[in-house]
Amino acid sequence: MAKEHMHAALISGAKQLEVTTLPCPTPSPGEVLVTVSYVGICGSDLHYYQDGAVGAFEVRQPLVPGHEMSGTLSDGTPVTIHPATFGTCMEGIEDHPHLWPHGAYLGSASTWPHTQGAMQEQLLVREDQIRRLPEGVPLRRASLAEPLSVGLHAITVAGSVEGKHVLVSGAGPIGQLAALAAVNKGAATVTISDVVDGPLERAHESLTCVNTTRTQLHDESFDVVLECAGVPAATTDALRVVRRRGTVVQVGMLPNQPVGINMAPLVSKEVLLRGTFRFLDEVNQAIEMLKDPMFDSVITHEFPLSDVVTAFNIAADSQVSGKVVVKIP
Repeated sequence: MAKEHMHAALISGAKQLEVTTLPCPTPSPGEVLVTVSYVGICGSDLHYYQDGAVGAFEVRQPLVPGHEMSGTLSDGTPVTIHPATFGTCMEGIEDHPHLWPHGAYLGSASTWPHTQGAMQEQLLVREDQIRRLPEGVPLRRASLAEPLSVGLHAITVAGSVEGKHVLVSGAGPIGQLAALAAVNKGAATVTISDVVDGPLERAHESLTCVNTTRTQLHDESFDVVLECAGVPAATTDALRVVRRRGTVVQVGMLPNQPVGINMAPLVSKEVLLRGTFRFLDEVNQAIEMLKDPMFDSVITHEFPLSDVVTAFNIAADSQVSGKVVVKIP
């Protein structure tokens, strides 16, 4: 007999997170039911929990968080998903649907009703969102596919990193994944920097780690900088350390307001400064790349759904945690 009810995490406002019971979903034509196995906690999930909002997108109804997930189909096939529903096609960017307006994303309060996320036992998605996992990618590691796709899209925006000296600024989970993706893509060297020791101590052995509160990076020493911290001072530093005619990609989200960034090197060195937002179809690359067990180093904690509040509190402390995943149920 099919289950009638399931457990799910719900955010109702700032610091209002609980595990509750919801009716099990029933697929409509074109929809697929996924039994969820793991869900990673993202920065946006943390903002919904800590602040009750991400920027202007306020939690106005109970929201199931989570868009980094893995699970299985009814026949046991292991999968991950592309969490986006693309919006209205826009002239001039037909090939970049992730930038079309009026789209939706799992676990987001940007839409009304909210787009419920993956931190529940069962999830309905469209067939075209399903990505079947290749052999050699365990479900726990597969929950990294979405954030790894963000890092891969940043590399796509930067152009090839093969044979280049790459700096990743900000050693949180996105930074760690972007750095490992650059290693996989053949970068000559990959340096990762931060202002706290915890994330650097957890970084994979293939990366050169620098705490910039103690060691200043040399001017004009990197071909490509992926700025993942989302801090204006880090963007200023990125423009300083990138070589002449080098590329800086702003991955971390900056405040939606005027901020102080020294742009003089952008002009004098003819630096290419690019923004990057989520990803297009890099999730297909990501699941192949996740065959490599080096990506396991990014996941530092696993909690059961019943302990989701602890999971969120640990995930909020970058000194002690990298990527925190929740095991469902």
